[in-house]
Amino acid sequence: MLLGIGVIIVYSASAVLAAQKMGDAFFYAQRQLMWAVLGIISMFAMMNYDYHKLKKIAKPLLIICFLFLIAVAIPGIGTVRGGSRAWLGIGSLGIQPSEFAKLGIIIYFAYMLSRYQDRIVEFKRGLLPPLGIAIAAVGLIMLEPDLGQSTVLMGTVIIILFAAGAQIKHLLGLASLAIPAFIALVVVAPYRLKRIVAFMDPWAYQLDEGYHIIQSLYAIGPGGLLGLGLGRSRQKFLYLPEPQTDFIFSILAEELGFIGGATLLALFLLLVWRGLRTAITAPDTFGSLLAVGITGMIAVQVIINVGVVTGSMPVTGITLPFISYGGSSLTLMLTGVGILLNISRQTR
Repeated sequence: MLLGIGVIIVYSASAVLAAQKMGDAFFYAQRQLMWAVLGIISMFAMMNYDYHKLKKIAKPLLIICFLFLIAVAIPGIGTVRGGSRAWLGIGSLGIQPSEFAKLGIIIYFAYMLSRYQDRIVEFKRGLLPPLGIAIAAVGLIMLEPDLGQSTVLMGTVIIILFAAGAQIKHLLGLASLAIPAFIALVVVAPYRLKRIVAFMDPWAYQLDEGYHIIQSLYAIGPGGLLGLGLGRSRQKFLYLPEPQTDFIFSILAEELGFIGGATLLALFLLLVWRGLRTAITAPDTFGSLLAVGITGMIAVQVIINVGVVTGSMPVTGITLPFISYGGSSLTLMLTGVGILLNISRQTR
């Protein structure tokens, strides 16, 4: 249902931009449909692939993910899009290594923590090794730079560590260390400070850093209870930047209203509930942590995306799972759901 809604809304949100920029109103919708088909094939393949076999490829997969993250940071190899060197590929055909790194790290962490679960209560032997891997991955992603993907990855890692049995006091200690690290990231890149200031009062910066938030709210507000009607958005007429990707929820809320937006969030909530239920009833610790990681990744990404478009969080580039336009993100999410479905088949 989420995937079907996504393809329809991608067309509705992108038709004007695609016609003006590409000369074809169906440009983004056709590609989204193509990626959806490939993603479904990947989902069914993983649904019929015993997740226990992922243990054998967990380490090689992690190494490949890191090699891709390193490669994308090298000028001449990585492709720059939207001011971020986050892609590998030629022209419009490319993959985003940070997307696949999230799934690779989830698989490896589930494998490692299930093997050494008794150590997780210890900081040095249990918590520090996986945390070091996560920080290394986040560091490479920040070189792109991509704060949004880094936040999703760290949020997912914390959820897995908590589910594996990490002590609350250790996690709280890490959270206290994360505050000065975040401040340092803001100081290093002044544009992030501008985004935070604009988040506090977007109308004071309505022509620059506050523009995205304001245009997003101008879409959500007029949607009212029932919306303006499917295909009748006004903000998609080149007012709202990235209407088919980061701010697609704004267009959906404008056209389908509060009821449409709430229904979409209810579907995500249902998916998260079923994912957590799968984790609880999984036949082993590896499957449980794997299900928690995949479900947590989806949940964190939804929370950040909806938080940004509603003005509840500072602007950062994160797509809405299964809904936003994007091949790498859609394929990754459907592959993760395929693994989740295989675990669900074996639950007790």
